Amino acid sequence: VTPGPARTRAIGTWTAVGAAGGAAGGFVGGLLVDLLSWRWVLLVNVPIGALVLTGALLWLRESRPGTGRRLDLPGAVLVTGGLATLAYGIVQTEEAGWGDPRTLLTLLGALVLLALFVLVEARAAAPLMPLKIFRTRTVSAANTAILLFGSSSFGMWFFMTVYAQNVLGYTPLQAGLALVPSSLAVVLGSKLAPRLMPALGARTLAVIGALVAASGFAWQSTMGVDGTFLTTILGPGILMMGGIGLATTPLATLATSSAAPGDAGLVSGLVNTSRTMGGALGLATLSTVAAAVTGPVHGTPDPAALTSGYAAAFRVSASILLGATVLMLLWLPRSGRRDAEHP
Repeated sequence: VTPGPARTRAIGTWTAVGAAGGAAGGFVGGLLVDLLSWRWVLLVNVPIGALVLTGALLWLRESRPGTGRRLDLPGAVLVTGGLATLAYGIVQTEEAGWGDPRTLLTLLGALVLLALFVLVEARAAAPLMPLKIFRTRTVSAANTAILLFGSSSFGMWFFMTVYAQNVLGYTPLQAGLALVPSSLAVVLGSKLAPRLMPALGARTLAVIGALVAASGFAWQSTMGVDGTFLTTILGPGILMMGGIGLATTPLATLATSSAAPGDAGLVSGLVNTSRTMGGALGLATLSTVAAAVTGPVHGTPDPAALTSGYAAAFRVSASILLGATVLMLLWLPRSGRRDAEHP
C-alpha cells in the first residue's frame, strides 16, 4: 500500500475511477437493455472480466517481496454463506414476515455461519480476516462507517433507476443517462477530498460528507409522481453522491493509515469488503422497506404507491447516514499524526 500523502491521492483516484465506471455502466447498461436484452447487462461482464484478469496477470506486480499466503477456504466459505443467508433472510421478510418460522430459521442460520467464521478466524494459521486488526479503534470505526455508507449508496442507484423508469416513464437508456451527473459528483467529491483534508482533517471532512449526503437522501425522499429531472434526480443525486465521495476518501485513508505497516494491504481489502457487504445487506433491507410501504401489487403497479415505497427507502438511508455521523463523532479520534496526512 502506498504510504503517506500518496496514499490519500491513490484512494481518491480509486474512488473516482470506480465512480466513473458506474457512470459508464449506467449508460452502457441502458443501451444494452434498449437495443438487446437485460440479459446482456450480465453477459457483457464475462469478456470484460476476462480482459481485466489478463491485464492483471500481465502488468500487475507485487510492490514488495514476501511469502504468499494460503487461501483460507473455510473462512471464505463461511463468511460468504453467512452473508448470503443473511441477505436472503432479510429479503424473505417481504413475503413471509419477520415472525415466520422460515425467516427466523434463515436468520438464525446466518448468525450461526457468521459465528463459526469468527471462531475459524481466531484459530486459523493464515486467516482470511485476522481479528487483531479490529483492536485498532480507527480501523474498526472507519470500516463500520464505510459499511453504513455502502448500505445507503448502493440502494440509491437501484431506487433512482426504478423510480425514473416505473414512475417518471424513462427508458432504460434515459435512466442511465439521468444518473451520469450523480456519478460525476462522486468523482468530483473523491478528487476534492485529498485537497480539503489538510485544512479540515479526515474526521471532520468525513462528517461533512455524511451530512451533505444525508441532506440529499432527505431531499430525495420528498419525490412525487410528477417529479422533474431537476428536483427529483439531478439536485438530490449530486448531493447524495457528492457527499459520499467527500466522505469515502478520508475514511479509507484513516483505516489504512492507522493499521500496522504489515497489515495495510489487508485493511485496504477490508475497506472494499465493508463497502460491498454494506451495499448488499443495505439493498436487501431497503428493498424490504420499500415493498412493505408500497403494499401488495396486483396487475399494473400504482405509481403513487411505488413512489411512497421508494421515498421510505430514502428516508431510512438518510437516517443511516445520520447514524454514521454520530458514530464517527463518538468513535473516530479527533486528530492524530496519521489523520494529518495530506498531499
